Amino acid sequence: MKPHRCMDDFRQRRKGDRLNLCTENCIQVRMELPVRRLIWLVAVAMAVVFASGSPARAQDPGPMAPPPKFDVHRIPAQPHPGPPPIPESELIRRFAANEDVMKKEYDAYNFNRAIRIEELTDPGGKFIVSGEVYTRPDGERFLRVEKQPEANLKQTDFTLEDVRIIAQLPLFILTTEEIPNYVFTYAGQDKLDQLNTYVFQVKPKQLSRKRRYFEGAVWVDDHDLTIVKSYGKFVSELTGNGTKLPFTMFETFRENFQEKYWLPTYTRSDDFIENEKEGELHMRLVIRDTEFKLAGPADASPSPAGASSGATGGGSTSSAPSGTSQKPPSP
Repeated sequence: MKPHRCMDDFRQRRKGDRLNLCTENCIQVRMELPVRRLIWLVAVAMAVVFASGSPARAQDPGPMAPPPKFDVHRIPAQPHPGPPPIPESELIRRFAANEDVMKKEYDAYNFNRAIRIEELTDPGGKFIVSGEVYTRPDGERFLRVEKQPEANLKQTDFTLEDVRIIAQLPLFILTTEEIPNYVFTYAGQDKLDQLNTYVFQVKPKQLSRKRRYFEGAVWVDDHDLTIVKSYGKFVSELTGNGTKLPFTMFETFRENFQEKYWLPTYTRSDDFIENEKEGELHMRLVIRDTEFKLAGPADASPSPAGASSGATGGGSTSSAPSGTSQKPPSP
């Protein structure tokens, strides 16, 4: 090992002050090494801290994941989605053909119908009426009411006739015969429960004073290519719906029957009316159809004595729901 420089000075020169100087130099040299190393380590540590822009951690978990994005999908007034996997004209042709089959099946069934009107603004009440919808020999659908309605409305006053007129409104059935009356605009895809659907905006080509048309949107199941939901209103050259009821926009859900037909079984509408005392009142209409059964000769008989009847919305149908894939919302 080569002797340290201060040791050479110690051997070749006198002792005394030089020894003291050598001792000081040795201490200075040997202390400079760890001090310089410490300064270097501190500088490196500070560079890492400033480079990371955050305080040093015992364990760095890595970069944080960005927050999740929540997208709200709405149907725009003029949608511009990409093309569907099936040409639009073919989709329309096929769901219209399924509407033809569904309507024929639906017209072969009678069913029970419950109609409920609710005042959702406190103090609220209800108007409930139920009966059987059947087909007369002339092909008209009628609601046969066999008992008085249950009514405890607090802020409004509606009659059985008002409710019956609402029940007479035609369903949104877009058969092959009806397709030429409308303009269809593809609005994209949407998910309903476990169903993947194609959405179409529907608008009549022209209005009439003699009949009501549908204006709104329909959801078409991408597997069966049949309508499973509709949302919209009835439009004509005449305003209003012929009753005191405020309801204008109707949301109709369908249920699957025998894994072949999709039948409209649940219709809901929310709206508001102005009340002089209470201001704006929130109202809800729910129409629920259940207990479907094939019509027989006895079902076309006249209404029994004491029972009232009224034509109901018809022209659209399917069989009794069983094993549905889409569940209507809770009433």
